[in-house]
Amino acid sequence: MSKLYGAIEAGGTKFVCAVADEDLNILERVSIPTTVPAETMADVFKFFEKHDVVSIGIASFGPIDVNRKSETYGYITNTPKPGWKDYDFLGEMKKRFDVDYAWTTDVNGAAYGELKRGAAKGKDSCVYLTVGTGIGGGVVINGKVIEGYGHPEIGHIVMRRHPEDHYEGHCPFHHDCLEGLAAGPAIEARQGGIKAYEIPKDDKAWEIVAYYLAQACVDLTLTLSPEKIIFGGGVSKQEQLFPMIRESFAKQLNDYVQTPELDDYIVHVDLGDDAGITGCLLLAKEAETK
Repeated sequence: MSKLYGAIEAGGTKFVCAVADEDLNILERVSIPTTVPAETMADVFKFFEKHDVVSIGIASFGPIDVNRKSETYGYITNTPKPGWKDYDFLGEMKKRFDVDYAWTTDVNGAAYGELKRGAAKGKDSCVYLTVGTGIGGGVVINGKVIEGYGHPEIGHIVMRRHPEDHYEGHCPFHHDCLEGLAAGPAIEARQGGIKAYEIPKDDKAWEIVAYYLAQACVDLTLTLSPEKIIFGGGVSKQEQLFPMIRESFAKQLNDYVQTPELDDYIVHVDLGDDAGITGCLLLAKEAETK
């Protein structure tokens, strides 16, 4: 009988749970609203009780504790999501299902999916940036998801301001960070409440957003030197952004280091909304030890 692998892509709006065969073909998949743990997790448990999986890959919204030496390893930690702060996600799963687990962030899961089966297939490294309501980043180097004492929080790297941008910044922690200046709420606030998708494609606002996203790409290039930088999330669906990001990136980097051809270096997500669940399943299969 074929082994079964489980996956949970835990987002702030919904949880996607899936079960796949040994070739990682998805056999069943459900979407569960993210409300409070008692409700959401009851449906998660009910789903996996139907399937005899050998391992489960979990990629969760955060911040989460990924430090195996920590007493709160496996917890969702300081999240503003009501009810989920200091929730022992991994511990509650282990109480019910005695299987192997992979545990990482939602963006790390997506980065891994894109490396193995998406825009970075055939490469050894990539960075995945999701730009939407917030900004998060996942990193894979030499085929391994990058984690240390904690996990990367690329959305909160500090930005040098665009000379024509006078917006104070949306992030309550840092103001001038990438998320505070380039995420969806920042774009909307800078435009006086106009939704990002309603802003004309030739508006100056997109030049400012592209400047910040390009600056992040420069920082990531100089610190991590990935083979691909991949953008996902709602804001990145604005196709006019990519030529602008690449142009601004070239100006800001100023030929300091070599990079791949920019059209093939700074790219849009290939797997779309399936990047995260694909990464979860791949990590689940690798986590299996039995």
